[in-house]
Amino acid sequence: MKKLRKTRANQLDKFIEDRLLPDEDFRTQVNEAIHIICSFLKERCFQSAPHPVRVSKVVKGGSSGKGTTLRGRSDADLVVFVTSLTGFQEQLQHRRRFIKEIRKQLEACQREETFEVEFEVQKWRRKKSRALSFVLRSPRLLQGVKFDVLPAFDALGQLTKGYRPDPKVYVQLIQECESLGREGEFSPCFTELQRAFLKERPTKLKSLIRLVKHWYQMCKMRHGKKLPPQYALELLTVYAWEQGSMETEFSTAQGFRTVLELVLKHQHLCIYWEKYYDFENPIIGQYLRRQLAKPRPVILDPADPTGNVAGKDPYSWQLLAQEVRVWLRYSCCKNWDGSPVSTWEGAGGTS
Repeated sequence: MKKLRKTRANQLDKFIEDRLLPDEDFRTQVNEAIHIICSFLKERCFQSAPHPVRVSKVVKGGSSGKGTTLRGRSDADLVVFVTSLTGFQEQLQHRRRFIKEIRKQLEACQREETFEVEFEVQKWRRKKSRALSFVLRSPRLLQGVKFDVLPAFDALGQLTKGYRPDPKVYVQLIQECESLGREGEFSPCFTELQRAFLKERPTKLKSLIRLVKHWYQMCKMRHGKKLPPQYALELLTVYAWEQGSMETEFSTAQGFRTVLELVLKHQHLCIYWEKYYDFENPIIGQYLRRQLAKPRPVILDPADPTGNVAGKDPYSWQLLAQEVRVWLRYSCCKNWDGSPVSTWEGAGGTS
């Protein structure tokens, strides 16, 4: 397989098409697996509980929900919204019970062979886990599909196109997060907004996100969990495009190099969006100013103002910056004559 670092800058689009885009058969199989689990969660999972719980909706999150899945990576996040939860604190209190019930019903389905599948329920840390992780296997699937199922409070209700939450939702979120000391803990409640924020973007931007994720995964093979969260790199890519291009067609090499250069400027990054929340409400505005005054880098989740997805460890960005300095010497970041690929102007990210 041709390595990314040996790919010429003008061949990056072909590299993405040949190596990173999921093929149709693979996408169909993953969607089939997701359909099986969604049906299970809606129709069976909580029906036999002592106090039956109604599932209002199951939302596909993660890369599969956002349309940025890499070829061969069959992970799926499913957020289960349950009607009996009336607040974020209740989600925290009852999450363990819901996870336990989901696991119990999955194991029952495996014993009964209700589905023609094999569940491989993975170990989870009882007190800390936000999700139940397991692998779904089937003779019809070429490989197992890993699921993370997360029970959540339905803070948003039914969404329509162009939906913007009532500020009261974020006021409640901020107040409960601050009282519990759990900032960013409830981001699954806003999965639909996170998904919409990325899913509506141009196809080529999603391809650039795939390229950045592929690069990140290679760096992660060297450094493991010491690096910043992948979601931060996805949002950094969106920011770079918004500030530097905003075109549906652009130079992938330019976009890639711009993102790498922004990583080098991590000590100055302060990035946020006002698509779903802003400074108009006094409580939200005051909170946002406190968030943006924190040590850099700051990259606020566009759907959840309590989540600084850049993480809390500046050393993780230093490690990634070290990787960037090496990668800037490779063919993928250089023109045919050996000169550096130019970056998008305007994508500074500093404040």
